[in-house]
Amino acid sequence: METKKLHFDISSAGLHIIAMVCMLLDHIGAVGLVYNDWIRCVGRIAFPIFAFMTVEGFYRTKNLKKYAVRLLVFAVISEIPFNLMAGGGLFYPLHQNVLWTFLMALGAMWVLERAKQAEQKWVYALATVCVMLLSYIAGIITMADYYGGGVLTVLVFYFFREKKWYNLLGQVAALLYINTEILGGYGYELNFFGLDLFIHMQALALLALLPIWLYNGRKGHSSVAFKYICYVFYPLHMLVLYLIAVFR
Repeated sequence: METKKLHFDISSAGLHIIAMVCMLLDHIGAVGLVYNDWIRCVGRIAFPIFAFMTVEGFYRTKNLKKYAVRLLVFAVISEIPFNLMAGGGLFYPLHQNVLWTFLMALGAMWVLERAKQAEQKWVYALATVCVMLLSYIAGIITMADYYGGGVLTVLVFYFFREKKWYNLLGQVAALLYINTEILGGYGYELNFFGLDLFIHMQALALLALLPIWLYNGRKGHSSVAFKYICYVFYPLHMLVLYLIAVFR
């Protein structure tokens, strides 16, 4: 009798759905609709998945210019819903939505790809250092979501893209440093067999590597409608959560 092997993998559509659900839960906690820490912990999974998918989009898009313009359009559309949710008003200059973070990372990857074409290897090495430094500074200056650490997170998946064991180690090491030393923030003090430990909530973002490494490289459900639902979901859910928080 012929036996079938069970495969557990995740398509691009599946990753988007996981990331959107985790982001929704995170923002439900952010606006105070639910006061449990666990919901914010689950939310840490969303950003690395979106960062990974930005790199996938960069490599797989048929038209990089259209991809960048689409991100720009929705970054502008999302600004007021983000301002309302994060700052409580139409104008909130201290923090910008995450699509600006992805746009900066997209520009950084474009520069790096051009630098790869240079005959001298030192050109690409120098470009890598400069791009990472400038991207980090740009993320801080613009105050885009996740700041400089957010742009660097996207670049981690750019540099460690192929499914090789050493790339997994690179992702773990880089993301651990970014999420504990650069982003850091709130955490939990634990006592483990007499040893005092501090666990950063943001470090739970590394759990996103589980679905990312189960990604099968396929689109899964693919349609123009689904693509734009994924884009529209970002500003729409923030606006809805803000209105619920205000009028509840």
